[in-house]
Amino acid sequence: MAECECLSGCIFFNDKMADKPATSEMLKRRYCLGDSRECARFMVRASLGKDKVPGNLYPNQKDKALELIKEAR
Repeated sequence: MAECECLSGCIFFNDKMADKPATSEMLKRRYCLGDSRECARFMVRASLGKDKVPGNLYPNQKDKALELIKEAR
């Protein structure tokens, strides 16, 4: 898989996870270097736009992402 197109600018990894390097690396391998379509942040961005991605949304919070997308429609 290719690196997620959003990784370099993802505020979640570049700001929120600095104090949790092990967790950050695990999530990056799973969502940013794996199938980014499974990333909750990517899902919201693709459906609603970059400005609608909550800063505190974790990549593994797919249920929350689906809820946000449903509420916006």
